[in-house]
Amino acid sequence: MILSVGTRTDIVNHYGDWLMERFREGYVYQRNPLFPNRVNSYLLAPDKIDAIYFCSKNYAPFLGNAAKLAREYRTMFHYTITGYGADLEPNIPPAEEGIRTLLTLASIVGAEKVVWRYDPVLLTENYTAERHFETFERIAAALSGKIGRCIFGFVEAHHALRDAVAGLVSITMQAEEQMAAKFAEIARKYGFVPQMCRSLPKYEKYGIDTRGCVRLDLLGRANGCAFRDVKHKGNRRRCLCIESRDVGAYDTCPNLCRYCYANTNAELVRANMAQHDVHSPLLIGTLKPTDILMQGLQERYLKDDGGQLSLF
Repeated sequence: MILSVGTRTDIVNHYGDWLMERFREGYVYQRNPLFPNRVNSYLLAPDKIDAIYFCSKNYAPFLGNAAKLAREYRTMFHYTITGYGADLEPNIPPAEEGIRTLLTLASIVGAEKVVWRYDPVLLTENYTAERHFETFERIAAALSGKIGRCIFGFVEAHHALRDAVAGLVSITMQAEEQMAAKFAEIARKYGFVPQMCRSLPKYEKYGIDTRGCVRLDLLGRANGCAFRDVKHKGNRRRCLCIESRDVGAYDTCPNLCRYCYANTNAELVRANMAQHDVHSPLLIGTLKPTDILMQGLQERYLKDDGGQLSLF
């Protein structure tokens, strides 16, 4: 099973103590977002988890934990740095601080396990295509030769996006393709193989890797192991990644990024956070008498388990 940490909420930035307690106790519960009374239980021992895919906008509070988990598990760390201001990312450190933390992370866990993400790309009067290219190049120059990969992607349209982001400019397919080609050109200039999140096959003509951000071949290469050749089902529309199990929950991320699809509103986030218990197997709340607890499916993808020893 591939464990996903951070696609529904920034666990690394805000719930790190809870996550480490889950690893120490060896299991975690995850409430089904579509059927809230159904709760899946997943075993977290190293011989039960094929790899852990982390995604965060701030690893600073988690660097020590990242080092422990990288020694214990097969891991991949995606670090999102976009350079947006507080108008869109009110609780995220500035890009320069993020770059320093990312380089520290790479020195701790190994450059091949660290991926810089520049997404989502969105356009407003303030955040023009030209400004994106300038920001992307500035960050790419700082990270050149020091990490494994870079990925860029465009904002995912959802029903609340236009209300959440003032002055949002729609990106046509033609404009997206033109911008993708420019991002790819900049990435290659600094030694990166350009990769695009939720991309279309036609972008391959610009030298863009369109095969998925989190793939078994990439996880294997970064961790020195081999995985079975299996179909990657993806985790959402136009996603070509390997299927994973996320331990987070929607409407719980204090980053409060304006464009985020995982939060409905700040009030609901605060209400859910008030129910967080660092000792609970669930990220939010505890198991209820009406809940149906089931052992979640943990499909094995590894060809060889590797024989790593437990830290805890």
